[in-house]
Amino acid sequence: MLLTIDVGNTHTVLGLFDGEDIVEHWRISTDSRRTADELAVLLQGLMGMHPLLGEELGDGIDGIAICATVPSVLHELREVTRRYYGDVPAVLVEPGVKTGVPILTDNPKEVGADRIINAVAAVELYGGPAIVVDFGTATTFDAVSARGEYVGGVIAPGIEISVDALGVKGAQLRKIEVARPRSVIGKNTVEAMQAGIVYGFAGQVDGVVSRMVRELADDPEEVTVIATGGLAPMVLGESSVIDEHEPWLTLIGLRLVYERNVSRL
Repeated sequence: MLLTIDVGNTHTVLGLFDGEDIVEHWRISTDSRRTADELAVLLQGLMGMHPLLGEELGDGIDGIAICATVPSVLHELREVTRRYYGDVPAVLVEPGVKTGVPILTDNPKEVGADRIINAVAAVELYGGPAIVVDFGTATTFDAVSARGEYVGGVIAPGIEISVDALGVKGAQLRKIEVARPRSVIGKNTVEAMQAGIVYGFAGQVDGVVSRMVRELADDPEEVTVIATGGLAPMVLGESSVIDEHEPWLTLIGLRLVYERNVSRL
């Protein structure tokens, strides 16, 4: 079984693969204060409930793949793999790890590991050219060329960040549940805010992706637009440009990167 861990700024998503199939997944909050020992206890609690794994930490796990946008958490997870999974091959996505995707940006080291991993999975699943829209703490748009190269992208404030900002900065506004309202024209403050978030972000996605497509390919029909991330379902039904929804895109990319590097360990 392969354990994949995607550490985002707000949430950490874990996936358990049996071959190419994801058989279990968990979502927890990302806390940069957690130590390696605390993370190990958390992992043991989650995986101890799975019937395919043993009761002891590490039982049934024969590989680990990790990417993280929070350096302090990556450091602690590195210690987890050393101390609790010492005999298990582990791939931590960082400079020098083989991904199979050339990075054609001014400074490849600046590109978040999760964005590269998404590109890896997009190329494998759908080919290029492609655009990945990841609805996380930030909403990121990443472009992959027809030759499978990562060529750049766009970073915008995410849905939850925008909701929080409205609640903090608006004197008569408050934090709301992110949900689809009854109509575009809100009949109360909450619905008006929900409409602004849901339809506003759908419009943002359509506008940004349409401009990226024009730069990425001569024929817009050649470009596959893939949505991923925890809040993607909120926008899927309102966006006109998204072709595919793959909620486990990053975890699939981690599995692929693990397979491309494990023989080198």
